[in-house]
Amino acid sequence: CNTCTNDEADGGGGLNMQMSNPYLTRRSDAAAIISRADPVVYDSILLEGATAQQKQDYATNGFLQIDDLFSTDEVKYLLDELHQMRHAYAMQQRPEAIIERESQEVRSIFNVHRLNEVFKNLVSDERVLNIARSLLGSEVYIHQSRINYKPGLHGKEFFWHSDFETWHSEDGMPRMRALSCSILLTDNNEHNGPLLVIPGSHQHYISCQGETPDEHYKKSLKKQEYGVPDGSLLHYLADMGGIHSCTGRAGSVVFFDCNLMHGSNSNITPFSRSNIFFVYNSIDNQLQQPLGGIQPRPEFIAAREDIAPIKPKNLIL
Repeated sequence: CNTCTNDEADGGGGLNMQMSNPYLTRRSDAAAIISRADPVVYDSILLEGATAQQKQDYATNGFLQIDDLFSTDEVKYLLDELHQMRHAYAMQQRPEAIIERESQEVRSIFNVHRLNEVFKNLVSDERVLNIARSLLGSEVYIHQSRINYKPGLHGKEFFWHSDFETWHSEDGMPRMRALSCSILLTDNNEHNGPLLVIPGSHQHYISCQGETPDEHYKKSLKKQEYGVPDGSLLHYLADMGGIHSCTGRAGSVVFFDCNLMHGSNSNITPFSRSNIFFVYNSIDNQLQQPLGGIQPRPEFIAAREDIAPIKPKNLIL
């Protein structure tokens, strides 16, 4: 796979990458496991951000959790804003609001950093932004932002997946130089569907079987059907790294690599699990054409317009 040309990588669909593509996926042949071809932590001249120990932990495990990064008052302020936005967008039937199939409750809202002034400021908060910049070794922009609201009793699971597999195939993200920042706005415990990760899995790219249909995002954001990893390969990764549950108090933050295998269980407790996600992408890793000649996903899911480095701010929320 590592020697395929760009035309071979997308079947002549016009993948405009300036290098051979080591991350083929969504093909008709069998699924495969491929060694990572990119660094995890990039060299950086930035003076602020993750400590040496945090970088080491992130490089080894593929994720980093920092507890109590935001205060109780800040969490309450952000959670109130989340609830207001969730109610407003559900009523308006906005395309950015993804609705649970059965309960008709809001599952996610995308593009919140452009739709909401509070969350627009939050992506610039130096407490999270400088961590992202130092791990990715460059200036960054927001590839995707969203609220994940997993309602009590009705919040459905997110099956195991690598975000990069989707972002590479459906958005044209060239390389593994992005990360997710999950800010916990409610306590995430063992019972309400916390983030589950497979430590070390970020070093292995899982190529998935099945060609992506047009406008796949309309279904995949509710239930993933393509880009689902093979069960035997998941077993292999879990045998090596185990499964870790990212539980924590509200105000904690989890950073995880774009290729880390992760998912979450459904929430059958009466208590919601609400987090906000920012995907920071290197300014040097902007989107190109998706694989296979499919149409790019909408701007509210994958940013291509008005890309500029985010400048850190010392915020008091």
